[in-house]
Amino acid sequence: MAKETKNKKHFFKDFKAELKKVIWPTPKQLINSTIAVIVIVLITSAIVFVLDLAFDGMNNYGINKIKAKLVNETSEVSEAIVDNTVENEIREESTAE
Repeated sequence: MAKETKNKKHFFKDFKAELKKVIWPTPKQLINSTIAVIVIVLITSAIVFVLDLAFDGMNNYGINKIKAKLVNETSEVSEAIVDNTVENEIREESTAE
């Protein structure tokens, strides 16, 4: 128990000594660094926003193009089925006669 208390005191003594070695920024340096961080964050967020809009637009364009192609193919298949059905009915009528 005594060793544990001694270790805690030693830790806090070393901690205080290390904090005295730290070179703290001046208020001017702190303000300049803060402004730099805010500007970089704003620029990065603007770039991400523009990229998000661009990719969303490309995604919607691609999806709409695929939908249009599927609708065209579906209508072509429907027309082929109707044509095939009509041909079968004509054949059936001609063979029945």
